[in-house]
Amino acid sequence: MSNGAWTDEENDLIVADYFAMLADDISARRYSKAEHRRALLPLLNDRSEGSVEFKHQNISAVLKGLGEDWIPGYKPAFNFQMTLVDAVARWLALNPAWLGRQPRLQTAAGLRDARIHPTP
Repeated sequence: MSNGAWTDEENDLIVADYFAMLADDISARRYSKAEHRRALLPLLNDRSEGSVEFKHQNISAVLKGLGEDWIPGYKPAFNFQMTLVDAVARWLALNPAWLGRQPRLQTAAGLRDARIHPTP
């Protein structure tokens, strides 16, 4: 298994795959993280399934830091390479409509706050 730093190509592949899952998640479409992971593994440089899972958590951390939606099943892990931030920025630059989309439906906390402090 590869223990080296992730290449830009690997980061770009996993970021694109993550956003595909996130789009499904936001749209409430069914998807399988395991199927995504299995399809991605042959494209990477001998990475383990655990490495891919952890990189997904790193992507969640990058998105959380940007104030963006992230996949709830991938709890943010904040010890990531800055090259991952670059990969997310590249993906967003190639997909500008993402930033203009409707935000995720309100969370339970957001709904609670709306009941406590309703807008006129």
